[in-house]
Amino acid sequence: MRRILSELRSKHPLVHCITNYVTANDCANLLLAAGAVPVMADAPEETAEIAARAQALVLNLGTLSESRLQAMRLAGAAANRNGIPVVLDPVGVWASQFRQSAARALLREIEFAAIRGNAQEMQSVLEIASGAPCEPERFDPGELAALARTKVICTGAEDLVTDGGKTFRITSGDPIQKRITGAGCMLSALTGAFLAAENSVESCAAAVCAMGLAGELAASRMDTPDGNASCRNFLIDAVYNMTDEQLEEGKRLEDLT
Repeated sequence: MRRILSELRSKHPLVHCITNYVTANDCANLLLAAGAVPVMADAPEETAEIAARAQALVLNLGTLSESRLQAMRLAGAAANRNGIPVVLDPVGVWASQFRQSAARALLREIEFAAIRGNAQEMQSVLEIASGAPCEPERFDPGELAALARTKVICTGAEDLVTDGGKTFRITSGDPIQKRITGAGCMLSALTGAFLAAENSVESCAAAVCAMGLAGELAASRMDTPDGNASCRNFLIDAVYNMTDEQLEEGKRLEDLT
């Protein structure tokens, strides 16, 4: 983790995001702040071609449509053929049959380097992948990681990152991040960039630590007139100015392995 930001910025990876239209601009700006190059193409006519040229692909179910789902399937297949890491963000996957069927198709057809979501979303993904119900209190991110052969990032009051072998608990962040639309989407995009630098569970943990630290730094800059919109800008600025040394010193990470 010690040199991950320098590695990312030296590579300037192209990160292809098929994401939701609510947060696409913020995801693009956060990727630029981290040193990556964003492309937000979602037309089925071109997504496979663009994904094949990228260094990471991020698929986000936030504003799903049949056209966007087709674009994801084509892009994911092209990324897999070319050895490009793919991140799935199953936004609100529990909310509708359409989202669940989409996630089922993507999990069946695409090999994911990482899946990132909150506990409710990840529990639903486990149920989709296993075909069996799972009680919330019995949800185990490691079980999903092993079943889907991927790295799992389960975010909440505490964040868990695991590949089924190594597991990290991360306690970075600030509660105001919950008031920023798309903070999770931005983390998924950042995860794609970190995986482009190094495809490992440690890179996923580093992305979570960086986002949490950025949230803390953003909150510390807020003054009386500032609100969640200012915090969003401060957060992106914090990523832009973050150094390897700052990340190493500021991370709150515990290895549970």
